[in-house]
Amino acid sequence: MAEDERLILAVNPGGTSTKLGLFRGIRPVFEKSIRHLPEELEKFGTTLDQLNYRKKMILDTLEEEGTPLDRLAAVVGRGGAFKPMESGTYEVNEKLVEDIIDGSTLQADHPSNLGALLAWEIARKAGCKPYIVDPVCVDEMIDEARLSGLPQLPRTSLSHALNIRMVAYKAAEILGKPFNRINLVVLHLGSGISVNAIRKGRMIDTSQANDGGPFSPQRVGALPTTGLARMCLSGKYTWPEMKVMLLKKGGLYAYTGTDHVGEALERAAKGDEICSLTLRAMVYQIVKEAGAMAAALAGDVDAVVITGGIALNEQINEKISESLRFLGNILVFPGEKELEALVRGVLRVLDGVEEVKEYR
Repeated sequence: MAEDERLILAVNPGGTSTKLGLFRGIRPVFEKSIRHLPEELEKFGTTLDQLNYRKKMILDTLEEEGTPLDRLAAVVGRGGAFKPMESGTYEVNEKLVEDIIDGSTLQADHPSNLGALLAWEIARKAGCKPYIVDPVCVDEMIDEARLSGLPQLPRTSLSHALNIRMVAYKAAEILGKPFNRINLVVLHLGSGISVNAIRKGRMIDTSQANDGGPFSPQRVGALPTTGLARMCLSGKYTWPEMKVMLLKKGGLYAYTGTDHVGEALERAAKGDEICSLTLRAMVYQIVKEAGAMAAALAGDVDAVVITGGIALNEQINEKISESLRFLGNILVFPGEKELEALVRGVLRVLDGVEEVKEYR
């Protein structure tokens, strides 16, 4: 079948929605976001219990769009928080399905885990193969990057690997070099920010948005260690309160009351000094971390790549670029195109660019 005729269904389940897209090659036929009302989701005891509910909505959508299941060449789902894995495209197998259902994953009850199960179920009905691509648990860190300074607290790799790897491939195309021959510093700028070092196609280090790196619109990034320890032991805060403070209401939000970068920029332009200072500090921390990742690559950097939702704000891109221009090429891929990234991962396997990997 010619490439432009292969139909691939991509599914990305989230906490309150299921995004899906039908692609002919890399060209979208349609993309939809199915919203799930809280009162609907409350009927289910766990996230896994939502599987048939979400699957029916996807199948109904395909029927409404006039797409027979037997026309699908592949189904690909968003990879979840499984065990640490190499990057790449994996065919969903019984072992992965069993691990998700048994709860033997890094996060047993996470919506993204449904991606593999939905791909598995729908592909079986369609008579094609199910895949996942670059799950958040991609871990290719070098050994030196794992030591934090305290054996009880090793550094871990959780990142926006799906979007990071897609823009890295796009950067390789622009640079005219094979993906496995380039070195990149990739800045993924979203509600959480991760700064990543890619050496010859391998993500050797990441700042891990939940546990370090720059502060972001919602997350605190790296903090003064002893001060944080004192806060946790003060008796003033419970763990749920600390978790919200660190991951949902930290960073830009903690200083300004908004986690929307566009709003903060508007307020800064109108003279809000707190917004102006906080945005400058966030950019400062981003470029400082980028410099550290460039050092991890021994200064051999083919390009700095900026991506994620914050990259839709040209002012932020310009400020970052001004400070990192000394590293060479600056490439910007605004937003997160996760459905496209899933499809591109499958096409790399179908076209023989990459070998499919097996979950073990």
